[in-house]
Amino acid sequence: MLENNVFKRTTADAELISPSTYNLTIGLVLAWGFGVNWVMVRTLDPMAALQLGFWPFLIGYFVSCFVGIMIFTRSDNPLISFLGYNLVVVPFGFIVNLMVSRYDPALVQDAIIVTGGVTLVMMVLGSMFPAFFQRIRGALTAALVAVIVVELLSIFWLGLDQNLIDWAVVLIFCGYIGYDWGRANAIPKTLDNAVDSAASIYMDIIILFLRILHIMGRRR
Repeated sequence: MLENNVFKRTTADAELISPSTYNLTIGLVLAWGFGVNWVMVRTLDPMAALQLGFWPFLIGYFVSCFVGIMIFTRSDNPLISFLGYNLVVVPFGFIVNLMVSRYDPALVQDAIIVTGGVTLVMMVLGSMFPAFFQRIRGALTAALVAVIVVELLSIFWLGLDQNLIDWAVVLIFCGYIGYDWGRANAIPKTLDNAVDSAASIYMDIIILFLRILHIMGRRR
């Protein structure tokens, strides 16, 4: 999802690792992020993030994400990049906690399964057709900007069908998962690049999950 300099790296500033170790590292970093979110959902009051007020939470959310993104995209040290990754994971976890608290646990589990299946399919497609996903990058970005604008307008004026917006976001982030996975495997395979790639893919997956949960929740 992110347009950053991680995926523009063409030379390695650190020791290369094997493709299997590289992909395993991406998987472990993703699992860490999802595990942190799961612990937050299981242990924190869903409204804990809002105890200081909506605007302080919103500002803190964006500041933490922005700082985290800046850290992991600019660092070539995997440990520092991992720190930046966690500065993104935690605020996302508060959002996930707020969202899943509105739904039945069985529905949340179903949404996790669907998201996992879709993610796996898009990763396979991203590996098989990286050139295709590279070609649609501009379209994905334009579509995302358009959806954000339409969604903001719908809140205040248009009153558009939220279901259509949710499906549009799902399709866009399916594309982003394939795109980011293809890019992740096109750059030098170092530990730092694995962490940075996982951070970008993590955000794609979380946004996809929340929209799938929203769609499934309306249907039930």
